[in-house]
Amino acid sequence: MMRSRDDRGQAYTLEAVVAAIVLLTAVAFALQVTIVTPLSASTSSQHIEGQQRAVAQGVLASAAEDGSLEEAVLYWNETGERFHNTEGQGFYTDDPPDNEFGDKLEQAFTQEGIAYNVIVRYQSVRGSINQRTMVLQGTPSDNAISATRTISLSNDTRIVNEDGTRNETTVSEANLYIRNGPTPQLEPNSDGLYNIVVVEVVAWRI
Repeated sequence: MMRSRDDRGQAYTLEAVVAAIVLLTAVAFALQVTIVTPLSASTSSQHIEGQQRAVAQGVLASAAEDGSLEEAVLYWNETGERFHNTEGQGFYTDDPPDNEFGDKLEQAFTQEGIAYNVIVRYQSVRGSINQRTMVLQGTPSDNAISATRTISLSNDTRIVNEDGTRNETTVSEANLYIRNGPTPQLEPNSDGLYNIVVVEVVAWRI
């Protein structure tokens, strides 16, 4: 009789242990679902942003290497004081610039359903940073990425005509939005450097 009671007691204890294990497993699973799901979404979002940033960096690097980035920066209508083929606002909106750099932007972003802005920054004569919008397609989302590329303009660099050819007018002679910037420890223009320009691409999925 005593053994029967002991057996029942052991059975109850075993049932309690199994129930506790099941309960702990259920709680752990619930916590895992609660915690991992947001992290997984965040990781996926970061991966997409990383891809877009790499694409933007690649576009800028390629354009800088083949010279099309400089040509886009200097694709300037002196008379209208705006980029070629733009309206009164002076920058591109739905369509990219009508040049090689614009073609690269379209292939990399427009065809993939990604919006982008392009900003050109440069130093003023007094050393402050000014900027000019080249492309404006909207307000970037919270997940927007940014990539930049720096190029140097020398005094004898010529601006670009509407058809993509180089004008006879140099940046130092032209009515250009980029003014001659200060040269550290040297008189302006004494080293042949006109200005340092930073081109930024901000991109986000629509």
